[in-house]
Amino acid sequence: MATKEKKSQVEKKVGGKVSYPLGKINFILMAVCLLLIIIGFWLMAGSANTGDKFNNDLFETSRVTTGPIIAFLGFVLMAFAIIYRKKDAKPTDDSIDVKE
Repeated sequence: MATKEKKSQVEKKVGGKVSYPLGKINFILMAVCLLLIIIGFWLMAGSANTGDKFNNDLFETSRVTTGPIIAFLGFVLMAFAIIYRKKDAKPTDDSIDVKE
């Protein structure tokens, strides 16, 4: 009984079908944003200074500006990907039938 009540808090019934808060398009957008974040951090990665020698690669454009901008865009667009909802309020293909 407790699982049924908990389940009803998360799901919303629309015309006899269960509609989840996030649809397929939300997960695709979140995956793209995660990929942007990973690429941004990958561009910022590199070797550090050692005690013997100064590494001039610390000041490359990809490490100082491009990487952080791409990672920041990934984080900002991730919020958009979570909030995004289609214009039509009809149930989508990712909803399932509920038998009561």
